[in-house]
Amino acid sequence: MTARTWEYEGYDPADERLRESLCTLGNGCFATRGALPECAADDVHYPGTYAAGCYNRLTSVVAGRPVENEDMVNLPNWLPLRFRGPGGAWLTPDTALVLTHRQTLNLDAGLLERVTRYGLDDGRVLLLRQQRLVHMADPHLAALRTEFTVEGDPTELEVEAALDGGVTNSGVQRYRGLEGRHLTHVHTDTAVPGTVWLRCRTRTSDIRIGMAARLTCVAPVTETHEHPRAVQRVRLALEPGRTVAVDKTVALHTSRDPAISDPLQAAVDRVRAAPGFETLLKSHLTSWGQLWRRAEIDVPGEAGAILRLHLFHVLQTLSPHTADLDVGVPARGLHGEAYRGHVFWDELFVLPYLNLHFPEVSRALLHYRHRRLDRARATARAVGRRGALYPWQSGSDGREETQRLHLNPRSGRWLPDHTHLQHHVGSAIAYNVWQYCEASGDAEFLHTKGAEMLLQIARFWADSATWDQDLGRHRIRGVVGPDEYHEAYPDAEQPGLDDNAYTNVTAAWVLARTLEVLRDLPEPRRRELVERAELDEDEPANWEEVSRTLHVPFHDHLISQFEGYGELAELDWEGYRKRYDDIRRLDRILEAEGDSVNRYKASKQADVLMLGYLFSPDELRGIFRRLGYQLEEETWRRTVDHYLARTSHGSTLSGLVHGWILARARRSEAWLFCQEALRGDVADLQGGTTGEGIHLGAMAGTLDLVQRGLTGLETREGALWLDPVPLPELSSYGFSLQYQGHWGVRLRLESGRLEIAVPPSGGLPIDVRLPDRTVCVGPGETSRLLLADGRA
Repeated sequence: MTARTWEYEGYDPADERLRESLCTLGNGCFATRGALPECAADDVHYPGTYAAGCYNRLTSVVAGRPVENEDMVNLPNWLPLRFRGPGGAWLTPDTALVLTHRQTLNLDAGLLERVTRYGLDDGRVLLLRQQRLVHMADPHLAALRTEFTVEGDPTELEVEAALDGGVTNSGVQRYRGLEGRHLTHVHTDTAVPGTVWLRCRTRTSDIRIGMAARLTCVAPVTETHEHPRAVQRVRLALEPGRTVAVDKTVALHTSRDPAISDPLQAAVDRVRAAPGFETLLKSHLTSWGQLWRRAEIDVPGEAGAILRLHLFHVLQTLSPHTADLDVGVPARGLHGEAYRGHVFWDELFVLPYLNLHFPEVSRALLHYRHRRLDRARATARAVGRRGALYPWQSGSDGREETQRLHLNPRSGRWLPDHTHLQHHVGSAIAYNVWQYCEASGDAEFLHTKGAEMLLQIARFWADSATWDQDLGRHRIRGVVGPDEYHEAYPDAEQPGLDDNAYTNVTAAWVLARTLEVLRDLPEPRRRELVERAELDEDEPANWEEVSRTLHVPFHDHLISQFEGYGELAELDWEGYRKRYDDIRRLDRILEAEGDSVNRYKASKQADVLMLGYLFSPDELRGIFRRLGYQLEEETWRRTVDHYLARTSHGSTLSGLVHGWILARARRSEAWLFCQEALRGDVADLQGGTTGEGIHLGAMAGTLDLVQRGLTGLETREGALWLDPVPLPELSSYGFSLQYQGHWGVRLRLESGRLEIAVPPSGGLPIDVRLPDRTVCVGPGETSRLLLADGRA
């Protein structure tokens, strides 16, 4: 492992699923897991390919009742390329003698390289070298170069390449009892000698898929069609020391792609026009070089290597190509089938990073939410509310995709799932609208689509708030907060909690921000918005009142997670750790014991503490003042300590949030949680989940930890605000960003010095505001500031 490569030495079947996820290659339009091309899907290997936004809906029978699920579809497998000696068995690492094996993920190049030495009979050795890419310049192309070299006596080798349409969605074990055959009408044929094609469609969403493959080799290529596969074969005569290459070039189109007529014809035309492997590689490298320049990050040591891997996977899932698509942020990337490829609130952790590097991608991801605003309004109406209620899990059309049942693997029981009550996803969308506009200066988006979403989300919160005469405050009842351990009160017949602190505080923030936007809109546009939304005259006044009177519960001089939290029982944390060692999924453990985590002061992940992640200390105190509360520093410290001791970190996002908060509070244990966030996927800390797909929010969040968390960077009031904090274990770092038309603004912190460099351009100077001074850095200028005690 280096900052530029990610390497695996040796072959271990137990590690394959993890390696396949972390060696996935993609370009923002589609991605393919890092499976070995000679291996078929089984309990060890899973060669999935996924196109952004390609979903299909099927119905399964679970516990005697029909359950409908929408999944990101595993597309036809373009990888297959296997080989064998005359009359012998196909060689795979699971069936043949593997002398050496190494996989290298070249991050700079977006290239997966693999070298394997297979032991053959009579002492011969077959050396196999492969290079794989999913093209970053042309987002519909992929290529695989395979080089064969024999050591010892000459040998013949039969090579078979294929496009396989017989795939299913079976990459997550706990889903395997559900319907997973999404593809139908699979047809294959030969386009021209050396090129075959496959077409199919999804069963209910009727997305048409076209794929074409060209095989190039010194030997003649023959084609056969063995339903549901298009097969190409070559026979190689290998001489010792002479390397023979076989190149497989693939094009993929779906009917969701813009500017095409027929996806099959588009794929055939594209693969026919595609240049050879060397030329493809050259343009691929150029595109990756441009991405790395825009997203440059420089952190030393192991942390820097992991951060670069995280950035690599963020860029493969959400590249500039994504800006042309109608897609959201898949929580597990395009890397596997966990969470069914759904869109959660993970964009809350992703967009703040993208805003300062690829604002066009952020804007497109917000367009995905705006296009589904009408559906969110319909969902709100269905529960008797005005405004927009966005779903906790979203897919193709914005309806609620959260399953109503989930499986506890420990007990084998299917249980009710109430996470659709996490209405705070609307606040996350509003927060991202605001953050994007502040960072990009995109007034047009704020005044149009952004204002429309803010207004309808604010309207939902105001209509959800009910007045409590005894408290003299508004309350929001029957919701679930970010901590998914608590879905109901102990022994309650109905799910939902009252006055989740995170939900209420963020709702108050949304209402206040929306009122600010309405006040600042140009009058003609404000009139249009009011007319289109049919905004009643008394609504803004009601929003103002609710934004100042929402109830925030407290107990023991700290913020309660929800009303009644302080009355829950304490858990024997030490006892459970001794009995189970890993208690990240404490909810599953307790349910298998016949108990419920709803009874205890125990959290899966940061809930109340998310407030410290979203808002700077000054802004958070200001929100509480608006609500009529004084949030003293001691109250916040007690709140942090309380939940720190009662959180099992069953989500990869939890360590990130805790590390962020503790770093800002200058706490010595911050680095432990930062490491947890960094190692979440590379060490598979959640116990097998990474093999089902990476955790995109946590990966992007670690990048943002360096970008905004440690620097205290905020984009507000037309300026860059910085308030660096010292983190001894990460005291030297640098990165570039894009800010309101300035490309490649560089920030570097090292040895108590902060350097800010603005590249030459025709733009205006940037105001940089520090706790004790303001500096103005113009295009072509570099400002070097001495920091005292880690602060400017």
